[in-house]
Amino acid sequence: MSRVSCKATALIICMSISMLAASCSGRTVTQNTTLDISPDSTVNEDELFNAASSLSTDNEPSESTGTKPSEEAKTVDVTVSFVGDLTLTQDINVHNSVCFDAVVGSDLDYCFQNCKDIFAKDDLTLANLENAVTDRKSHAVKQFCFAMKPDNLEMLKRANIEAVNIANNHTKDYLMEGLSDTRANLDKYGIVWSDQYYVATYEVNGVLIGMFGLSNNGTAAQGKSLIDQLKGQGCNVIIASCHWGVEATYEPNHAQKELGHALIDYGADIVVGSHPHRLQPIEYYNGRYIIYSLSNFCFGGNNRLSDPDSVIIQCKFLIDETGGNCVDYRLKVIPYAQTSTRPGNDFCPKPYEWGSADYYRCLKRLEWSTEDE
Repeated sequence: MSRVSCKATALIICMSISMLAASCSGRTVTQNTTLDISPDSTVNEDELFNAASSLSTDNEPSESTGTKPSEEAKTVDVTVSFVGDLTLTQDINVHNSVCFDAVVGSDLDYCFQNCKDIFAKDDLTLANLENAVTDRKSHAVKQFCFAMKPDNLEMLKRANIEAVNIANNHTKDYLMEGLSDTRANLDKYGIVWSDQYYVATYEVNGVLIGMFGLSNNGTAAQGKSLIDQLKGQGCNVIIASCHWGVEATYEPNHAQKELGHALIDYGADIVVGSHPHRLQPIEYYNGRYIIYSLSNFCFGGNNRLSDPDSVIIQCKFLIDETGGNCVDYRLKVIPYAQTSTRPGNDFCPKPYEWGSADYYRCLKRLEWSTEDE
């Protein structure tokens, strides 16, 4: 299947990899080619945007860079924003005046009002959607079950969030029927989705971005098969979303590191993690980045937050115009709080003030410093 998705504005003008002609045409999405694997049943302000990437106290914005391409090489770039867990609903058992539905109500612009302009200026925004999207009532028997109203997907559209990973431990909260509804509803709203069974691609003016996800039980073998499929489709950039690790921990475990390294070694251009509900470090490995955990971003599952720290991480992928390969990285880290009001959670993420203790605490937890620039 394919769809065409266009943004109102763009920060980056991308050039075609296969053609040496500048273009400002639409973006093409090739959604959800499957492998032979079956699932079991079981602000707005430019000053803030630029300053947020700086880690020095002189307020000079800077960018981190991996291995520089040769000066002779011609490159084009695409910018992708990454955010962590989105749970745009509350647990099925919670109904009170401070829960997600009661606070947000019918205001579809509420949750992302402090970041949608950032997302509007990139080429793609990718998040982890950690809830079913269904009206069904039958659900799994577990501690927490999350299902958002299908109509609330309009929140993502208005916020310029074009793509989501749905490989996570709440994918089947409303059983396989709910998962089928989730996929169908995302298609209906034109939101690109991928998981550990289906890949998706998103083309921005000739640069083909491939995506897949791995859930908590995902394996390197599954990831390699998905990477092979995206390579076969000619992707210039391959993004792996991994829902992994241990909740409420600030360090990646051995299994995360082993899987992250295996995916990079096999050809993923970046690995982006979620699930721990905490920030975990960024590792530069074999010329590529592994973001072990972005924490939550807008999380309706908790009315009070034990740790509100979050980030938007933007990656500018530099593409060799001749060979079509990703040859370099440039990261921007924008520290955020998951709520605009503390204590509590008002489900409206807000950027931390540049240079504040909160701001630098986020950077420290990511192990991100001027030495990485």
